Amino acid sequence: MSQLHWSEFGLRNLPPMSARSLVTGLPPFLQQALDERTALLPAPLVGVTSEDSVRSDLYQLQSTGVETRPIAEAAQAFLAALTPDQRAKAQFPLEATERRTWINVHMNFFRHGVMLEDLPPATRELGLGLLRASLSARGYGLARDIMRLNQFLADLTGSADEYGEWPYFVSIFGDPAGGQPWAWQIDGHHLNVNATIIGDQLVLTPTFMGSEPCQVHEGRFAGTQVFATEEQVGLNLIRALDTTQATKAILRRSIHPDDLPDNLQHPFDGRMQAGAFHDNAFMAPAGVRATDLTDAQRRLLLNVAGAYVGWTRDGHNQVRMDEVARHLDETWFSWMGATDDEGPFYYRVHSPVVLIEFDHHPGVVFDNLVPSRNHIHTVVRTPNGGDYGVDLLRRHHEQYDHSHGTHEPRHTHGPDGHSHDGHTH
Repeated sequence: MSQLHWSEFGLRNLPPMSARSLVTGLPPFLQQALDERTALLPAPLVGVTSEDSVRSDLYQLQSTGVETRPIAEAAQAFLAALTPDQRAKAQFPLEATERRTWINVHMNFFRHGVMLEDLPPATRELGLGLLRASLSARGYGLARDIMRLNQFLADLTGSADEYGEWPYFVSIFGDPAGGQPWAWQIDGHHLNVNATIIGDQLVLTPTFMGSEPCQVHEGRFAGTQVFATEEQVGLNLIRALDTTQATKAILRRSIHPDDLPDNLQHPFDGRMQAGAFHDNAFMAPAGVRATDLTDAQRRLLLNVAGAYVGWTRDGHNQVRMDEVARHLDETWFSWMGATDDEGPFYYRVHSPVVLIEFDHHPGVVFDNLVPSRNHIHTVVRTPNGGDYGVDLLRRHHEQYDHSHGTHEPRHTHGPDGHSHDGHTH
């Protein structure tokens, strides 16, 4: 069956739900999905795990040799340009629960921070400066194209309150000028980036990016295409597997709704297990393990991871890839769906230090009830307490005393009897 282009679909007749102001009175199925999600928030954050307990040997406070000063300067410039009222909306304590309160759907259920659309163009550009400083050129281009395609939806549907280029909310957690750990977040339809900065270490997870549609050929957004790389690297690997390897990797041959159980057809997540609020998801390894791959196939697996790690700013993306490569033998690759040039699919890369999910979805704006390549969701996480820099922050607070409003080393003593301050700042 030939894959349909989004222009051959109609539009779904869903009740309008604002991207800008708080939505209430949800349809029952959406309210249930939202309630299930928010019920997960009170649990302390431990991280995505694949074993009975979190592995504690994975992350260390260290100097990466790659400065994070440009990100801090971008945050300071943005905050300085805000009015006092806007600044009060934008800033939160580092430990605020709002850091974990993000979601990829277009409706405003609990968004926080300051909305880019409410800002003058010059200040809005400073807000984008946070994205530009934290992402690589390719990652930033992808994020901006996602925002532009959200405007395409507003133009196409006439639903200017539901979609648009600028209903994206920016929040700053902690003080980017204080020399202590801090974080920032952008939250909106199909674009959710969480960045945590600890010294010169950068954690850019969880990050969600998606789009519907994924390419436009006409009008003012003609030529815009997203996720071609992420789609192709997955196909390159699955097609490189031999029959025995593919039998292990392919968990299901179809992601047609008739072929899937309900738990693999979530209205927000589809096949994904690590979407919004699933900060403590348990995910057993599945598929084919890297130790069962040839050297050439292992390079293809690293290419898959690299497509997503490559969203991160230059320098830090190499630090991250080195971390991923060190755990390659513990990395698994799994697949559901088609492997041809047209059919929809899902894939996952899962290791102790990186989790990547890619998924083709049914329509939300469009009326196709079967997943297609016109709607893509991706999520990247750092398992075992890596998300939001949780494990690094724990280690930081073990080494540094903040109890008196200062940032003094605790001066622990090492085996040589000398004082050790730990993290280089």
